[in-house]
Amino acid sequence: MSALSKSAVAKRLETITAKTGAKDIEIAELLGTTPQTVNRWRNAQVEPKSEHLRRILDLEYVAEELAEFYEPEEVRLWLLQRHRLLKGRRPVDVIASGDIDGVLALIAQLRDGAYI
Repeated sequence: MSALSKSAVAKRLETITAKTGAKDIEIAELLGTTPQTVNRWRNAQVEPKSEHLRRILDLEYVAEELAEFYEPEEVRLWLLQRHRLLKGRRPVDVIASGDIDGVLALIAQLRDGAYI
């Protein structure tokens, strides 16, 4: 990856932080890594592996979608709380497992007004 790409990853992490109000430890949990690794990505010291890059992009997408409904602190709580439509799982756990489709379906229901 070039320096520009690394900068792009850092920008995406900034977007996630701004839209979710999540702390690095929570972002690390969402991405299935450590807070130290998230910090290294922010500072372009290391590049995320493809699996982590995919999760970063997925999380950014989820954060932007949720920002249409909630303030950052509410997005953070939404991600950390259990949801009936995720069979009692927390979105943070579903995203960390790499299975984002259930979370996106739940957000689509929010958009349709079917579930809050």
